[in-house]
Parts: sequence; structure tokens; C-alpha cells
Amino acid sequence: MRHRVGTSKLKRDVGARNSLLKNLVTSVILEERVVTTVPKAKAVKPLVEKMITLGKRDTLHARRQAAAFLETPASVKKLFDTLGTRFGQRPGGYTRIVRIGYRKGDGAEQCMLELVGSELVKRAADRAKRREERLKAQREGGEPEA
Repeated sequence: MRHRVGTSKLKRDVGARNSLLKNLVTSVILEERVVTTVPKAKAVKPLVEKMITLGKRDTLHARRQAAAFLETPASVKKLFDTLGTRFGQRPGGYTRIVRIGYRKGDGAEQCMLELVGSELVKRAADRAKRREERLKAQREGGEPEA
């Protein structure tokens, strides 16, 4: 019986499942958005939430716990430097699952697991980039010729 067992097996043995979950959590932290299947996203979501909670704590012990789970040192650095401060005042709910349709090859339902607020950060960066390009074009084209 599987009474009160919270995680799904994802049709994998223990090692493959743990490796898959660690890689997905690392990718979500680094890229802030990952396209995957719905069962995988639902299995990864609580793990990402726990990692961000560790990032908010920002102690040596929390850094070591995160480094033991995450795959790359860059992901640990980003977790504690940017994500921990970004979600510092938020009491939970750091991720969002958005369903995006069915995969063409096998018909599996796809979804996007993303960090809340990442679209705002991306939009702000795009706006700043466009503003810089516009200012550069004005400076080059707007100078009077003698």
C-alpha cells in the first residue's frame, strides 16, 4: 500500500528518479523556466520551493545543504545571491506551472515550470536593452553634420 507516500515514481528506479529531479531543480534555478511534462513538474515543484527557502536563509549550513543537492556551483551561487534576495519577503509559492499543450511525438501533456516574477525580470531586461539601442541610434543619427 502507498498510504501517505507523497512523491510519484515517474516510472524510474530510485537512482534515475533522483538524478532527474536534481537536474530539473538545477535547470529551473539557472534558467528560471523549464518546459517539461506535467507529472515531472508536479514532482519537482516542492523541491524547487525548498531550495528557494534555503536560499532565503543564507547560512553556511543552508549553502552546504543546497550544494549537496544542486548539480553546479553556479546554481548554488544564483540561488543565494539573486533568488534568495528576490523572494526574501515572499512567504511561499515561488513557482508556477503553466500548461502549454501536447507534445507532437507522443502526445504527452507539456507544461512550463517557471519562477514567479521571472517574466517581470525578463521584461525589464528587454526594456532596458531596447532603451539602450534607441539611445544609441539617436546619438548616432541625431548628431548635426558640419
